[in-house]
Amino acid sequence: MNEYITVVGGGLAGCEAAYQIAKAGIKVKLYEMKPKKYSKAHTNQNLAEIVCSNSFKSNLHTNACGLLKEELRMLDSMLIKIADETNVPAGQALAVDREAFSQKVTKILESMENVEIIRQEITSIEQLLKKGIVIVATGPLTSDNLSNEIAKLTGKEKLSFYDAAAPIIEKESINFDIAFFGNRYDQERGKDEELEIWKKRLQNQEASYINLPMNKEEYENFWQELIRAEVVELHEFEKKEIFEGCMPIEVMAKRGQDTLRFGPLKPVGFTDLRTGKRPYAVVQLRQDNKEGSLYNMVGFQTNLKFGEQKRVFSLIPGLEQAEFIKYGVMHRNTFINSPKLLDATYQMKEMPNLYFAGQITGVEGYVESISSGMVAAINAINQVKNMPKVVFPKETMIGALADYISTPKEGFEPMNANFGILPTLPEKIKDKKIKYGKLADIAIQKLKAVIE
Repeated sequence: MNEYITVVGGGLAGCEAAYQIAKAGIKVKLYEMKPKKYSKAHTNQNLAEIVCSNSFKSNLHTNACGLLKEELRMLDSMLIKIADETNVPAGQALAVDREAFSQKVTKILESMENVEIIRQEITSIEQLLKKGIVIVATGPLTSDNLSNEIAKLTGKEKLSFYDAAAPIIEKESINFDIAFFGNRYDQERGKDEELEIWKKRLQNQEASYINLPMNKEEYENFWQELIRAEVVELHEFEKKEIFEGCMPIEVMAKRGQDTLRFGPLKPVGFTDLRTGKRPYAVVQLRQDNKEGSLYNMVGFQTNLKFGEQKRVFSLIPGLEQAEFIKYGVMHRNTFINSPKLLDATYQMKEMPNLYFAGQITGVEGYVESISSGMVAAINAINQVKNMPKVVFPKETMIGALADYISTPKEGFEPMNANFGILPTLPEKIKDKKIKYGKLADIAIQKLKAVIE
């Protein structure tokens, strides 16, 4: 038996992998370059730091990411358990207090007897492979030195795209003469009853989101300034690599004057308390910490210069005096051409002692990254114990993601959890909730069989 397994990277995938390995009674060396070196997006020395949104998306059984979280709970995922424990109000979504989440993950791994955390940048994977099994989970912000090393190991089959993070605002600076608390569709009642309920909600702050309604003139003024605002200039090759799943708001806005109104600023399901009518557009803010003192701008990932963010976003009614605790940033995300390189266990096809996990594999999202770390860890453990590989059924969301990143295809791009990657049902069902419910039920039953 190998003396230990090495995990490179202390993000979501790496921490999940390290925990699962240690829990199985195998020693693990977890390498993390912070605080000796930071990426452009990371700011603190804790493990499992969250740098984009604080949302782990929906908890609903009929939502793809909700199903994925349920599967991970069944497999005793440490990170999903901690996310549940450090949640903040977000309606049907699972959002976390970032600081509490990363602190708790760090504390648990530091306390585990089989885990050795080494604060050091790794630049040579080949040296680590000489000592045994390695899981590379360095994420979409892999350092240049290690990125070059990975390129050599993978035959330069390396791709990259660009991701953007949304600004965070201090709640006390929001103008509540305009802003109101409420979840979409909650107010679909009679008009008088609706307004009374919402006024009470506004006073008691019972809902998960703060909403900023805009009339036609306000929206069009904001849109005009947004598309004219200065951005951090990208090279031509970078412009082609922006991932559709995390589109900067200014890029989305330039696709058409009403694009935002059918996207992150859609007004459906709301009433402007000032007019009693549906607003022309609505900006939503989601709670970002446990105390409810910070809120992030939903869908406002951006590459605007910091000064322009302050100027343009302050045009949104209710944010005239907004205090921006953190501005949105743009950063490079790196991922390998997994369909050519990995199998459905996240193991390198040509190098059996090497696994990859996290967004560097092309799974896109927090929960998806945790999923890959889980699968890589389970199979690394089995390899150490001379047990068979575990390939999760394609009917499960965990298995469908692993299958997606390992199946050869043209134009490989990162993939979120979604029902479209699951095998289709034998019968056609028009109602999406019923259809997704059936797919989720099948997934849970398949996973139960694997666990048993």
